[in-house]
Amino acid sequence: MSAVNIAEKFDGITKHWFPHIVAEANGQHVRLAKLKDEFVWHSHADEDELFIVVKGTLQVHFRDRVETVNEGELLVIPKGVEHKPIAEDEVLLINITKAEAKHTGDVESDVTVDIQQMPRA
Repeated sequence: MSAVNIAEKFDGITKHWFPHIVAEANGQHVRLAKLKDEFVWHSHADEDELFIVVKGTLQVHFRDRVETVNEGELLVIPKGVEHKPIAEDEVLLINITKAEAKHTGDVESDVTVDIQQMPRA
């Protein structure tokens, strides 16, 4: 049990859309990621996702609307809801989700990161 310096952890992230696991609690992962440009349409059938924007502005596209998440704001994406995050400029994001949550749900793409490939702090 020790404090995690989030700023230092973000400094160590060099690849966009590549989550780093920095903590675990109650079966949940706390994942940090840097985002830039477009991600893929995907959903998570069995888990909600919590996005906390530390820096920047994130656009989360849904099939019927776009939600803007500004620095210091959070957004919960309910399980089963298809979404596509877009970051015009770099975004620093904290993502909290079930530890077994796949990066891109059931969608496999060139940006998919297997949970075992995610660096741990």
